[in-house]
Amino acid sequence: MKPDDDPTADFLDAVRAEETPWRQDRPVGELAPERAERPERWGRTRAAGRAAAQAAPYLQAAALVAWLASGAFDDGSGDQSG
Repeated sequence: MKPDDDPTADFLDAVRAEETPWRQDRPVGELAPERAERPERWGRTRAAGRAAAQAAPYLQAAALVAWLASGAFDDGSGDQSG
């Protein structure tokens, strides 16, 4: 195959030569339209996830303190037979 017979290059040249409709319809100095705002489908779920992520370090610290306190206040009078 000769270097001039590159089907990929031919395809890309053909694609680059095509003008997309939005480029043809828009006048030369006009900006692209703004994206339409879509309603947030998962707004509450995301808010709850963010709140949980922000609270996670505090919950971990509280669990660690509770675990340490449970060990510190253990008087050793557990059910040990021996």
